[in-house]
Amino acid sequence: MTEVKRTPLYEEHVKLGGKIVEFGGFEMPVQYKGIIEEHNTVREQAGLFDVSHMGEFEIKGKDAKKFIQKLITNDVEKIEPGKIIYSPMCYENGGTVDDLLVYCFTWEHFWLVVNASNIEKDWQWVQEQKSDEDVELANISGKTAQLALQGPKAQEILQSLTSIDLGEIKYYRFQEELVAGCQSVVSRTGYTGEDGFEIYLNANEVVFLWKELLTQGQSQGIAPIGLGARDTLRFEAGLPLYGHELGSKITPLEAGLGMFVDLKSDNDFIGKSALLKQKEEGLKRKKIGLEMLERGIPREGYVVYKDEQEIGYVTSGSFCPSLGKNLANALINIAQAQIGNTLAVSIRNRPCQAVIVKTPFYKREV
Repeated sequence: MTEVKRTPLYEEHVKLGGKIVEFGGFEMPVQYKGIIEEHNTVREQAGLFDVSHMGEFEIKGKDAKKFIQKLITNDVEKIEPGKIIYSPMCYENGGTVDDLLVYCFTWEHFWLVVNASNIEKDWQWVQEQKSDEDVELANISGKTAQLALQGPKAQEILQSLTSIDLGEIKYYRFQEELVAGCQSVVSRTGYTGEDGFEIYLNANEVVFLWKELLTQGQSQGIAPIGLGARDTLRFEAGLPLYGHELGSKITPLEAGLGMFVDLKSDNDFIGKSALLKQKEEGLKRKKIGLEMLERGIPREGYVVYKDEQEIGYVTSGSFCPSLGKNLANALINIAQAQIGNTLAVSIRNRPCQAVIVKTPFYKREV
């Protein structure tokens, strides 16, 4: 039996009244004061997330760019030192190993940031793909902590603890600098639909920085946020979660992530031929958004019907606090995937009417 792990902030979560659950092999806080309250705090003020359970792999060497180009579906040539790219990583059959972020420090030094539940699987996969490339691979997940500060007040709070001009860190970029005296990598990607920052630092210093951020942000309404609100926030914003919208049996094309799959260049990444074939033959199924027309919350795995014929299933579903609606993502037969089409979701063995709507469900005002 695999031992459940804890991040360095576990005791802080307990002190703050966090309700602890198992997620991705870690004991993590699902909520503190309540999911809806925490969700609204991020949308309106600022929330602080412990995401130290995420994985980080370091790839160094003269063939680092070439090696990563082989691993991911997106094109590494789109970025340069100081920039980040999002990408799926696929098996030969086009199924998804994981979705991840690539940080480019130099053309010979990268990080891959992977999902917590996939660290061991991904690490084994990455190692197995190394052939004659001149690269050094290191799993630095255990010694690297990560905090995410998200919300409209995030920049104001973080700016008071660093000499970086945070306004110069544009979307999907990063800088290395001190934050409250801690050597850090500060990036601007986000997983909530709000503006915000990620701070990577030594795991031994993360308790100190967590406390500093909560203290510094008191007047701006900062609060610690659990995984429950993290899920409702990313869901509203149309961001996928591995094991739901993506998986070993779901390709990035089916998940609506075609913009992150480079099929036009000469880059020969793992899974390219399978994805090319899938695109040429035409997708059989597609991820869509659903708005419930009847009472009931659509949950993961619930069956979706059209005229009493099963056509797919819900990948994620929730009440969405920002919108006041019950919504879902579903993977369904592409023939029924038109916006405006009325379907039924089986909720507790009762067919409940729903309509296909545009995604993402929520976009912040910029």
